[in-house]
Amino acid sequence: MPASTTNTHAITGMIARLHDPNYSRWAAQIRATGGCRQPIHLRGRVDHLDRATGELLYRYSTRTEPDGVLRVPCKTRRASRCPACAEVYRADTYQLIRAGLAGGKGVPDTVTGHPCLFVTLTAPSFGAVHTQREKNGKTLPCHARRDAATCTHGHVMSCTARHGSDEACLGEPLCVDCYDHAGSVLFNALAPQLWRYFTDALRRRVAKSSGLTLRELRKQLTISFAKVAEYQRRGVVHFHAVIRLDGPDGPTSPPPAWAAADLLADAVRHAASAVSVTVPAVADEPSRVLRWGTQVDTRPITMNGDLSDQAVAGYIAKYATKAAECVGTLDRRINPLDDLTAFNLREHPRRLIAECLRLGALDELADLRLIQWAHMLGFRGHFSTRSRHYSTTLGDIRADRTAYARDEAITTGRLPLFDEDTVLVIAEWEYAGKGYSLGDALLAAALTGMALPTSPTSGGGDAR
Repeated sequence: MPASTTNTHAITGMIARLHDPNYSRWAAQIRATGGCRQPIHLRGRVDHLDRATGELLYRYSTRTEPDGVLRVPCKTRRASRCPACAEVYRADTYQLIRAGLAGGKGVPDTVTGHPCLFVTLTAPSFGAVHTQREKNGKTLPCHARRDAATCTHGHVMSCTARHGSDEACLGEPLCVDCYDHAGSVLFNALAPQLWRYFTDALRRRVAKSSGLTLRELRKQLTISFAKVAEYQRRGVVHFHAVIRLDGPDGPTSPPPAWAAADLLADAVRHAASAVSVTVPAVADEPSRVLRWGTQVDTRPITMNGDLSDQAVAGYIAKYATKAAECVGTLDRRINPLDDLTAFNLREHPRRLIAECLRLGALDELADLRLIQWAHMLGFRGHFSTRSRHYSTTLGDIRADRTAYARDEAITTGRLPLFDEDTVLVIAEWEYAGKGYSLGDALLAAALTGMALPTSPTSGGGDAR
């Protein structure tokens, strides 16, 4: 559609909305979404019935709402899709992580005395890539080699450029044909399994170092953690984790005196080097043994200083809202029939996606679901996870927010006050679309400060 026609439609839609008798209610709905870029449209009703008599005490229905729908936030965690909802997710994750470090949300403040480390587990090398190197505040050459070899594809494996932090070439292989794209996507797919093996090995190492069996260890000590996955520019994930030593009942009980940060750090380094995942040979792919990278970082978390509880919680929460955008991949699922050359992709991410599609078609690797997660370059795990005893849950944080909103609605008279023991609530909802029309998107941006996407429409369009 020509730009002039698109602009005309947007202006016409804005005028129609502004002259709609229900505009005030529509604007109130939009403000309530908090600036969501792609709100979900729901159609339905909520009935409040007297449990004893079945009498209808109160009914809310979307029939009286603008366009006959209720608009609610999409609640995505991806900042690339909806910055407003991702910010809520980031803030919730921050509170969850910090509660496990400083107390709060049901965690006693005595948890600050428990040994706690900020751990980074990296991926191995799959080939030389362009990188930014610094030393003492000075930018160093990328890959300066005095006697650099020439690969079989005719590329000199050296780069003397001093790259800036925003250069597009960062993470790109020095030779895209030499880079092990298959190994990279297989590592991403198996990283969650490698993390599970790591946590098991960590418990075994702590038990062995303390002269206990695993059963005896559980009676004295609990290892609690919260982690987040981060994509490196080269397209592989590495994990940042808060790992804490608690007593047998979790953060409410102190760990034994012998459980020190040094013991935990030694166990982390041992467990990271001890675990591996084997990928059997399939088709023309050789057998692989995938391990963590050699760089394992363990740093104690303090209540002040550079690695404070606030700094760590902020760092982990920031990456909980990101995915593979930094690599240059697509922010949606990819159809195996798609022509990858038709997308605006650099060669490196295009080859990573192509490897996911190629390997995913092999029966022996079907369980890895590489085709379904090709847009994530093979990674299919949860980006942020926590052990049962670490702190509160995202569900509890969201429930507290819902309860607060309900209490506020009752206080302001927007919702009647009912005795929950005598009232039965029955809700019926159906999905009716998502996103905005062109004109509505512009109005919503003006009302909430919402950042407009590249295209103002967002999938479902208006529900009218």
